[in-house]
Amino acid sequence: MSDTTKIVILDGYTINPGDNPWTPLEELGYCTIYDRTPPELKLERAGDADVILVSKVKLDEAALEALPKLKYISMLATGYNNVDVAAAGRLGIPVSNVPAYSTESVVQTTFALLLELAMHVGLHDAAVKAGEWVSCPDHSFWKTPLIELDGLTIGIVGYGTIGRAVARVAAAFGMKVIVYTPRIPQDPGTGTVRFMPLEDLFATADVISLHCPQTPENGAFVNAALLGLMKPAAYLLNLARGGLVNEEDLAQALRSGRIAGAGLDVVAHEPMLAGNPLLTAPNCVFTPHIAWASLAARKRLMSIVTANLAAFKAGAPINVVNGRFLA
Repeated sequence: MSDTTKIVILDGYTINPGDNPWTPLEELGYCTIYDRTPPELKLERAGDADVILVSKVKLDEAALEALPKLKYISMLATGYNNVDVAAAGRLGIPVSNVPAYSTESVVQTTFALLLELAMHVGLHDAAVKAGEWVSCPDHSFWKTPLIELDGLTIGIVGYGTIGRAVARVAAAFGMKVIVYTPRIPQDPGTGTVRFMPLEDLFATADVISLHCPQTPENGAFVNAALLGLMKPAAYLLNLARGGLVNEEDLAQALRSGRIAGAGLDVVAHEPMLAGNPLLTAPNCVFTPHIAWASLAARKRLMSIVTANLAAFKAGAPINVVNGRFLA
């Protein structure tokens, strides 16, 4: 394709709210950039596109069939469950994702959530600012038991780039690492990692951290049955996809004290719905899907998306997630 390639970015605001220019992509074609696209406008906005760049807008089979000019899709994310990649393949449309751009930021957020659950920094900061330290008869006080990570066991579900990086940092904290993954790798990485079945991992770990993709087969797999296997003092972390967790079951486990707490960067419906049962569940700490969003990570994302599109235009697309479906 020539530089008249029509590129439509359907939901670009979170990638570039003003600090991460689209300039590299604009050099590869004619870019039309929308901060956000409601479902009823996606076909109108993408109707003339040769290329679509998309983060969370849903592109199902019907939408793809209604876009006859479309030749290529690049995600603005690692995950791609909002695009029917099999249908795109049948239509001859490669779909690329952006792998590994946010690894260190996601790991950092994983431990930010875990440390908040263990040390309750926010609670104690609020107490100090409320005057409780000023009026304290002792040099020190704490409002809740404090947990040391050294010697605890972390169970990592999913052992891709992020899962391996979480294992590395957990080991630096002195934690023991156990892993569930459908395919045990020949090279488990540095340190001592034990692989075990999913149910055994949930029963063994003091901390369970989800870092696996969401697929049609594993939706809401973290349910009452699995949560019921966990230790009462254990924590659940989800830095992957909200749909992996049955949110009502998790809320009930927190309310009943079945588990000690949860740290979540994702929920099943984003933005979060007002009726989400986890909003009122005790010992549940949230970040609003920001683990990926450091400026450093978003700059890497922009670089990889640009490389994806340049490779496609050169006739050799990279990071293609639906190669086996391509017609």
